[in-house]
Amino acid sequence: MTESKVQTPIEDFDWEAYENGETAGSKSREELVNTYDESLKTAKDNEVVTGVVKSITKREVRVDIGMKSDAIIPVSEFRYNPDLKVGDEVEVFIEALEDKNGQLRLSHKKACQTRSWDRVNQALENDEIIKGYVKSRTKGGMIVDVFGIEAFLPGSQIDVRPIRDYDVFVDKTMEFKVVKINQEYKNVVVSHKALIEAELEAQKREIISKLEKGQVLEGKVKNITPYGVFVDLGGVDGLVHITDLSWGRVSDPREVVELDQDIKVVILDFDNEKKRIALGVKQLLPHPWDALDQSIKVGDHIKGRVVVMADYGAFVEVQPGVEGLIHVSEMSWSQHLRSAQDFLKVGDEVEAVVLTLDRDDRKMSLGIKQLKKDPWENIEEKYAIGSRHTAKVRNFTNFGVFVEIEEGVDGLIHISDLSWTKKIKHPSEFTQVGNDIEVQVLEIDKGNRRLSLGHKQLEENPWDVFETIFTVGSIHEGTITEVMDKGAVIALEYGVEGFATPKHLVKEDGSQAKLDEKLNFKVIEFNKDSKRIILSHSRIAEDANKSEARAQQRAAAKKPRREEEQAAAPSIEKTTLGDLGALQALKEQMQKEGK
Repeated sequence: MTESKVQTPIEDFDWEAYENGETAGSKSREELVNTYDESLKTAKDNEVVTGVVKSITKREVRVDIGMKSDAIIPVSEFRYNPDLKVGDEVEVFIEALEDKNGQLRLSHKKACQTRSWDRVNQALENDEIIKGYVKSRTKGGMIVDVFGIEAFLPGSQIDVRPIRDYDVFVDKTMEFKVVKINQEYKNVVVSHKALIEAELEAQKREIISKLEKGQVLEGKVKNITPYGVFVDLGGVDGLVHITDLSWGRVSDPREVVELDQDIKVVILDFDNEKKRIALGVKQLLPHPWDALDQSIKVGDHIKGRVVVMADYGAFVEVQPGVEGLIHVSEMSWSQHLRSAQDFLKVGDEVEAVVLTLDRDDRKMSLGIKQLKKDPWENIEEKYAIGSRHTAKVRNFTNFGVFVEIEEGVDGLIHISDLSWTKKIKHPSEFTQVGNDIEVQVLEIDKGNRRLSLGHKQLEENPWDVFETIFTVGSIHEGTITEVMDKGAVIALEYGVEGFATPKHLVKEDGSQAKLDEKLNFKVIEFNKDSKRIILSHSRIAEDANKSEARAQQRAAAKKPRREEEQAAAPSIEKTTLGDLGALQALKEQMQKEGK
């Protein structure tokens, strides 16, 4: 904020004469109005100006800034200046030239804060070194008074070395640099560490220039992190990564070292530009593989403790610094994919078989499934072709169901071997993962360790019976269960399904049969091998119409013969009646003669 010089109004101004329109002194009314307006225009809200103390009481200080009225400021805002007296000039912040009550409202405290804020911004802009008073501790650092503003000093910015006791800095005046300002929230961050880093950089460059790989040095543990230990080498820091602390597995560096401990380290690598130094501790110790029992060989049983788990396997420590990997494929004879966590966990004591051992590369692979007999050794005896078993559904594919009869013995039920009658599009329509299912062994593939299984083979083939029921030309009632572009699926009796193309779904009134409609269908094709029944609803009406047409044709052909017979009928009738009359007369004559 810029300071404004307020113009002082005319002293002994006759306001009563002014209100009556009279002039005062030699100046006209217009000149006086202009003079007063100018005095108001020189001051604005949210501005810092200089005022004069007019009076002081126990609670209030009255300050004149040349406006039409004085402002009252609480005396508490001047507590830093106990010698304040009437007539002193003080800086004040104009909160409002005229509040809702028409009063001038000023603040000395805000004026100080505004000046301090300008000073802090200037320090940041000019990279100045300033002094501040450490007032108190707070979470993560310290509160520092800088020009009357409370600034934050992070713990990491107190010194180049980690500080474990912040209290020793309270009530101290120190030098700082302003490193960050949040203008919106009026937050200031300062650093003491920044003052000494430049000096340390030169010192680091000199030390690093004398370093060599393989050089053994003594240092002091400066800081411990989850990923490693920082060691002070006398003005420059190096990092011992957690994997370089010990030949064995280390979950927390504090298991190996402690703060301020003097340790020997070897330089593994360093970067002149980035000032990074990689150190090692375990490299100063003999490698544990060199102490591994020479009598251990492939095929031996060995005991150890699980120290690390991964999805692909478990690392087992057989002695400190010597580990072997049990791959997940060596944990079970089962072929389907599983995670190593399904079998082991960190801390488990296990017995395993040595599968490979390379002392030069210091690698060892182990297995635990080898402790059990391979179920495929006598597969033909235990799961002979035609034998029936209960299996558990493990996984689906579009073409079938993978099941496990026992651990390590897997099989596939092809989708065509699930049911004799149902048209199954996906195995999930028939069963669910985790369910038990009855199976029959169809084929054994010992080389690929896979059985070919069937479910429908547990029952007799009903198509032998269906062949006698759904004969070509027979009519059966069915319900349309699915409609497609190529036709419709029709559910028949006995759980059998048939198929009809669109032209065979046309009803007698010319409309198309719809989903869930129940109609009569004629079998026009039956194929037992492919389990296919082709149906037609239209054919029923067509055949009926054809039969009626043939009947009409036959009737039309018989009509001429009937007319000829009707024409010959009278003469035949007369002859017959005459003959009958003669016979009757002869009969009566014979009866008389007999009597």
